[in-house]
Amino acid sequence: MSETTSTTPEPTLEQVAQDFLDAYESGNPIAPPRTVIADLDIAGAYRIQQIQEEAFVAQGRKVVGRKIGLTSLAMQQQLGVDSPDFGFFTDDLVFKSGDSVKVDQFIAPKVEPELAFILKDDLPADASFEQTVAAVGEIRLAVEIIDSRVADWDITLVDTVADNASCGAIVIGEENLAINSEDLPKVTAEMSIAGSPAGAGTGADVMGHPLAPLQWLAGVLGEQGVPLKAGDIILTGSFCAAAPVVAGQNVSVDFGKHGTLTLDFV
Repeated sequence: MSETTSTTPEPTLEQVAQDFLDAYESGNPIAPPRTVIADLDIAGAYRIQQIQEEAFVAQGRKVVGRKIGLTSLAMQQQLGVDSPDFGFFTDDLVFKSGDSVKVDQFIAPKVEPELAFILKDDLPADASFEQTVAAVGEIRLAVEIIDSRVADWDITLVDTVADNASCGAIVIGEENLAINSEDLPKVTAEMSIAGSPAGAGTGADVMGHPLAPLQWLAGVLGEQGVPLKAGDIILTGSFCAAAPVVAGQNVSVDFGKHGTLTLDFV
């Protein structure tokens, strides 16, 4: 009589997406998706992300923008990847400069200094760089709070993509900055946490120009049938490597003549 062996079926994309949704609620991180789905590719990882986005919208949350990650060499080296990615954020995840942010809503938060761009026009998938520049209506100072629902930040590109590009929340300034496109690469940012230096960079560290990732995003989203619309808030990537934060710390980013953005973690 031959013996039969049973195997546990491999989790589906939908099941991994649900695991991420559960992690948001429980605060308990999950195993890297690449370790539970054999040969997980970028398309599959983005589908896991999209399922989560659909679930958030079904809950009544409104997607108000996109974040582009891994656009600086520092961040690519920090996470061991070689290409950008993107995620989404909802209206309840947008904070203002000076706000207090509760650490316990995240698992392992880190902060990154960035610029935020608010579109005044729709941006087509085949937008030229000149069209990309023209579509920007407002420029704001920003900090992205990144977080990982994957245990111990043990991520490759497919893992962070599946985890909504490790998006936690965003913080944006309230002032529309008067910065010409050609001057954006010269913008400087010096970040401090609890009074100690925590990273610095310039706009040129973001793919050479902070609007280059926006043009890239229009094309990638266009391939998925998701257009960039007027009113969307887009964060185009960090000026430097991310730095961890804990409760009780103040984060301050000095953008030189363009102002300072601050937040308190409680």
